[in-house]
Amino acid sequence: MSTTQSDRLRGLVEPLVHAKDLDLEEIEVSRAGRRGLLRIVVDSDEGVELDVCAELSRAISEKLDETDAMGEGEYVLEVSSPGADRPLTQHRHYVRATGRLVKLQLPEAEELVARILAVDEAGLDLEVPGVKGRKPTARRVEFADVVKARVEIEFSRKDKKEEEA
Repeated sequence: MSTTQSDRLRGLVEPLVHAKDLDLEEIEVSRAGRRGLLRIVVDSDEGVELDVCAELSRAISEKLDETDAMGEGEYVLEVSSPGADRPLTQHRHYVRATGRLVKLQLPEAEELVARILAVDEAGLDLEVPGVKGRKPTARRVEFADVVKARVEIEFSRKDKKEEEA
């Protein structure tokens, strides 16, 4: 996708996304056979419900039909929330992952799996799980030291609502 097309699509789509109190995470244009594929990824602090994605998809489709931003050919529009394996790249991603287990790649190929306890402007306060019956330990990691980060999927962890019950 050309920068001009990307900028134009962002200019058309972003006001519609913000009107739903969502963050525009990604716009991707690719080819799927003879058709184009426009994938728009949105998120919020509370997550994104399917009904909101459907409403936003209709609004974006109407806006795109009024313009030639996608060219003359056919295209498929996908509006979705980020997947569980999405990399954490923005400060807001870390804030939304507070309380979750994350896998961090640090300098010199060090990997760390830990739970995010708190996030500030400079970095993360983490709880590193204990190994072989040892107690968890606290650790501080600065954002400048994070090479890559992803949320780890936990199948057996109770969420906060279950813990409070």
